[in-house]
Amino acid sequence: MCGLTGEIRFDGRRADIGAVGRMTDAMHDRGPDGSGLWARGPVALGHRRLKIIDLSDKAAQPMADDSLGLAAVFNGCLYNYRELRDELRAEGYRFFSGSDTEVLVKAFHRWGPDCVHRFAGMFAFAVFEPATGRLTLARDRLGIKPMYVWQDGRRLRFASTLPALLAGGGVSTDIDPVALHHYMTFHSLVPGERTILAGVRKLPPATVRTVEADGTSHDTVYWEPPFTRLPRYEGMDAHDWREAVLDRLRAAVRRRMVADVPVGVLLSGGLDSSVIVALLAEEGQRDLSTFSIGFPAAGGDAGDEFRYSDLVAERFGTDHHRILIEDSRLLSGLPEAVRAMSEPMVSHDCVAFHLLSGEVARHVKVVQSGQGADEVFAGYRWFPPLAAVPREEAFATYAREFFDRPHEDLAGIVAPGHLIDQDVSADVIRRHLDRPGAETALDAVLRLETRLMLADDPVKRVDNMTMAHGLEARTPFLDHELVELAAACPPELKLAGGGKGILKEASRALLPREVVDRPKGYFPVPAIRHIDGPFLDMVRDALTAPAARSRGLFDKAYVEELLENREAHRTTTGVNVLWQLGLLEMWLQAQGI
Repeated sequence: MCGLTGEIRFDGRRADIGAVGRMTDAMHDRGPDGSGLWARGPVALGHRRLKIIDLSDKAAQPMADDSLGLAAVFNGCLYNYRELRDELRAEGYRFFSGSDTEVLVKAFHRWGPDCVHRFAGMFAFAVFEPATGRLTLARDRLGIKPMYVWQDGRRLRFASTLPALLAGGGVSTDIDPVALHHYMTFHSLVPGERTILAGVRKLPPATVRTVEADGTSHDTVYWEPPFTRLPRYEGMDAHDWREAVLDRLRAAVRRRMVADVPVGVLLSGGLDSSVIVALLAEEGQRDLSTFSIGFPAAGGDAGDEFRYSDLVAERFGTDHHRILIEDSRLLSGLPEAVRAMSEPMVSHDCVAFHLLSGEVARHVKVVQSGQGADEVFAGYRWFPPLAAVPREEAFATYAREFFDRPHEDLAGIVAPGHLIDQDVSADVIRRHLDRPGAETALDAVLRLETRLMLADDPVKRVDNMTMAHGLEARTPFLDHELVELAAACPPELKLAGGGKGILKEASRALLPREVVDRPKGYFPVPAIRHIDGPFLDMVRDALTAPAARSRGLFDKAYVEELLENREAHRTTTGVNVLWQLGLLEMWLQAQGI
């Protein structure tokens, strides 16, 4: 788990090693254990290292193997690297380290870009072939590890974070009006390749991009579950599905135990993180470190779920850490959380994860986390309304349940200079839902969530907030084989019990009934949900700052209305609209834009 960056030039000049160095330095927090630069002709690579597997300097990056004619940088973890290493040794490859990075380099040499099909893990990597001048960029199936890209006619740069690209200089920081439309529609996330900045794009999940020496490139999408009922599962009843899900989840948790340092768990007390603890205990983990966070109550909202996390910690005898964050610490930590965001994210989870990660990193360097279960097993409130909807009506139902607001409402919120006439957000969703495959309306929406939305929420916030403290987060529910199984599972089994029914049933033999049948929880940060006092001052300052007035993203009268009546305007998911607008400005100003 690290930070990577690099540049390839197409104009005959040598790569700008100074710019790559600045980008690498900007990711110090992602990799506090070491750094490195490598350059040859038109290409330069940079890396920040967090030591998890093979703690020796033999595993340092960038990793160049002159005998194979390859140089690479890698961010993530290949959970099956030992099996791959054995296979490659049998084919005559020799290894000088115990790292998964070296396995990646030799796997690329043996199988080329198709090596991604053999990887079980989370990864983003770049491999350069000096003999051909070809650069290959790749990202894991679910987009757990990030990859940002900027390109003009002379060069292409890439990095694990958007702020790192900005540190290299030259990037257009104009606001992308299409991305702004997405931000105001999709719970403040910008899915797909776009970012809020016109000059920066993302490499999509499950994508290999081959960049030739002349700047031409092509993308290959190498994975997508069909979200249909598959013949190999024909005849399975509810009991069979329950056992299959539990077996696959057990294997996913076991995979993520691979490390040369201790592994803990972020234990919210919800079903998802609790079943991870139960399965680790089943695997024989003793004195497992678990961590829960809470905040003071505000506006009638409780600020912690300690009663549930305590119950799980006691059941499995974990070394449990309760972390209570007072409002004063939340207030002082908020600007740091915003700066740690590669893109603006309004979810309260961001701030909570940032503060939690800072505490957890004092104890361990790796944690397992329950993110992704709601997207994979249909746990959100917008999934049940799709149960009886015809396939062709999936868009209308999803838009009604999920969108923050309809397109026509943006005219009174977004300033005319940043407003676009076309409902580009609806167009994106329609295109995805109208693609062939995915049998039912729910199948189509779950495919959309898995392939488009998931990487930008919640995956991105987990990566950004943990890595800001040099903490590696692993997400068993995003194991690609578990996702493939869940995609084939009959929709009615996932929707049972108000959502995640099949997962609940699989967990009953492991967890207390109070945890399995509890109401769905969330990472509560009441002080942000009910913006008041110094939090209100911070948001007001951002929205009325000279930079915000000059940028003019939002209708002035609407902003004034929000500041006067901050509790009256909320999105469909309950996010305070004042926070949604204020967070975007806070992020832009934190990045110096």
